[in-house]
Amino acid sequence: MLQVVLDAIFNGISIGAVLLIAALGLAIVFGLMGVINLAHGELIMLGAYTTYVVQNGFKILGKPWFELYIFFALILAFLVASAVGLILERGVIRYLYGRPLETLLATWGVSLILQQFVRSVNWVLIIEIGVFCILFFGALRILSRRADFERIRPWVIVVMLPVSWEIAARIGKLLGETYKLAVTKAWFGAQNVDVTAPSWLRGGLPLGSFQLQYARLFIIVLTILCIAGIYLFLQRSSWGLRIRAVTQNRSMSACLGIPTEKVDALTFALGSGLAGVAGCAISLLGSVGPNTGQNYIVDTFMVVVVGGVGKLVGSIVAAIAIGMANYLIGSNTLALWLAPIKPLSDFFSFFATTSMAKVMVFALIIAFLQVRPGGIFPQKGRTVDA
Repeated sequence: MLQVVLDAIFNGISIGAVLLIAALGLAIVFGLMGVINLAHGELIMLGAYTTYVVQNGFKILGKPWFELYIFFALILAFLVASAVGLILERGVIRYLYGRPLETLLATWGVSLILQQFVRSVNWVLIIEIGVFCILFFGALRILSRRADFERIRPWVIVVMLPVSWEIAARIGKLLGETYKLAVTKAWFGAQNVDVTAPSWLRGGLPLGSFQLQYARLFIIVLTILCIAGIYLFLQRSSWGLRIRAVTQNRSMSACLGIPTEKVDALTFALGSGLAGVAGCAISLLGSVGPNTGQNYIVDTFMVVVVGGVGKLVGSIVAAIAIGMANYLIGSNTLALWLAPIKPLSDFFSFFATTSMAKVMVFALIIAFLQVRPGGIFPQKGRTVDA
């Protein structure tokens, strides 16, 4: 019986750690900024694909270096996801603060674009995007020197968007045909790709009749380090103080000289970078595909909402609770524990699959939120201004 309990605890905590590391970035963005970012799952996906690319690069360097690639992958995944998140915030989100429905629809559209980008990306597409950015943003920067730029800006955008894209498409096609670049062959494609963990993360630590998988132990440790880093950043750094000030009262913070736009950008970039780290960690557990992020986006929102919006401690408790519930119900462990009580045992046996366990957990969360709509640790005091 003790063996079963230990197995349930470890697997529940490991599942909770995976959910928590995926939800940390969302807890920052949704909890502190009030932005519903449906593209968060795709930022996780970008972190996973970054890990795949770094892994392939280190394979060329040989085995000694390959054993260390995961640490470089974590850094690059954070930077890539942060950069994409910063572009998303500067280009889309900053125009939609205080408009949750529009933000939700916009980020959903971005998520679809990122999924298709991963399926289709090749050298020609990269060239086209580069040329488009140079032409479009270069034109905006040059024309911004005009005194009447704000008046003509909408017309500049309407004209330059199609013109820049048409020129970029023609240049990309020309270079593709001239230099025989892979016009149709995508780098990744729609199929899943495999990430090979370093040898020291394979296998597990024997404990009775089961093993504590090294990969899951690594994710648990990584999650603890991320939580500690976020806590120290928010509580001990000057920018963390600014973020908390803007969260409490945006208008007063602006009056006191805090650059609220920079705080928004930094917060979004930080949350996006954490999503990239989550993608790197999740890639150690299975194959990576364009839909990888969609497998976690709903669970991460559940963690943030159940824990309490903006509450880091609540997210930790919620992630472990949801992870434990998913494992106990889905693995039939709970039904076995309740075997003496036949009706309850039969009831939970019906939900003893991964998909049905999620249905049961959803139902439990809905029932819980009816009692505590603010989550385990509800917000107190002022909330973010619109």
